[in-house]
Amino acid sequence: MSDFSEELKGPVTDDEEVETSVLSGAGMHFPWLQTYVETVAIGGKRRKDFAQTTSACLSFIQEALLKHQWQQAAEYMYSYFQTLEDSDSYKRQAAPEIIWKLGSEILFYHPKSNMESFNTFANRMKNIGVMNYLKISLQHALYLLHHGMLKDAKRNLSEAETWRHGENTSSREILINLIQAYKGLLQYYTWSEKKMELSKLDKDDYAYNAVAQDVFNHSWKTSANISALIKIPGVWDPFVKSYVEMLEFYGDRDGAQEVLTNYAYDEKFPSNPNAHIYLYNFLKRQKAPRSKLISVLKHLQKISIMYSTLR
Repeated sequence: MSDFSEELKGPVTDDEEVETSVLSGAGMHFPWLQTYVETVAIGGKRRKDFAQTTSACLSFIQEALLKHQWQQAAEYMYSYFQTLEDSDSYKRQAAPEIIWKLGSEILFYHPKSNMESFNTFANRMKNIGVMNYLKISLQHALYLLHHGMLKDAKRNLSEAETWRHGENTSSREILINLIQAYKGLLQYYTWSEKKMELSKLDKDDYAYNAVAQDVFNHSWKTSANISALIKIPGVWDPFVKSYVEMLEFYGDRDGAQEVLTNYAYDEKFPSNPNAHIYLYNFLKRQKAPRSKLISVLKHLQKISIMYSTLR
């Protein structure tokens, strides 16, 4: 891969710093493909206008991605980094997010990419503009989760959780809630393991109390991280299921039912068949009256018909 995975770590020479550096104070280093940096040749004509060059380059990258031509997309990316120095402030501010989305997709699918190259790219991109730090941190954590690196993902989320730069906006608040909730899911995973360990111990076992306390500590952390997110209108299936399981485990059936009822019937939340299925299964476990079960199933049927019609 003449990829930007190795280029991320390479030293910067004096020659490369003249006119072609895209460091912008961030410590990034990407050698330029000179023919694309100076001009983009289309139909024999050479366009020297900066905006036309970057616009054409972006089109080439998008086309390469659509065709799954990862190597070609990586080569075009070398040139597209010049948008970080665009004289148009709006385009310059938008550039880091676009570069992250394109670059992360290329590195995710390129056959010669690896974990180190992706991590290096993500860590560099987080520090280009405070507006993107939280979003990139969350997506980076999901990438690590995808590869089974739970400890690294949790550390990544913990660092993002303490980020205090940038304006306090509604979108920022949702991002922080998401970061905390995914951290909660990781804590739920640990809680599940501890709970399994506890189930194998005798109550008279000397280790029982210590493990039981450990289970409780993890459940408290998980609840604190997930509870804020599931109050925001949205589809939060894995978070709701995890939260309800813990509430049930500690005997808070009223709390579990309230969470599931709100998730299924609150009009601010989008219609979600799974929400009614979760509520039905919960009521069935609690041996609820038949009339309650039928009522939930009727609502589920209405939603299912609506979904079938939309398809």
